[in-house]
Amino acid sequence: MNSERIMIVVGTPPESVDRVLEAIAGAGGGVIGNYTHCAYTSAGQGRFKPGAAANPHIGEKESINSVDEVRIETFCERRVARAVVQAIRRAHPYEEPVIYLIPLLSEDDL
Repeated sequence: MNSERIMIVVGTPPESVDRVLEAIAGAGGGVIGNYTHCAYTSAGQGRFKPGAAANPHIGEKESINSVDEVRIETFCERRVARAVVQAIRRAHPYEEPVIYLIPLLSEDDL
């Protein structure tokens, strides 16, 4: 497998989408040829239960919470993946953002 590209998926509150997308682009993510800031977004709901020691940005400690979020799907070259993840963490309002990193196949891998 040649997986030089990584798909990145992260959920964020609607008011933070632009800040997170700018952070991704600033770190080298979301580039397709001559295009930058490439991403797909979709609305959904995040569900979680913060523990007693948590410091949630949204929601109540010790309660199951459901909040509106926007799912951001983008990608980057493996060589910049660490920088993109660090940029997301700095821009994201959550104490513990969930960030999925998924290796992508290229046509040469088929």
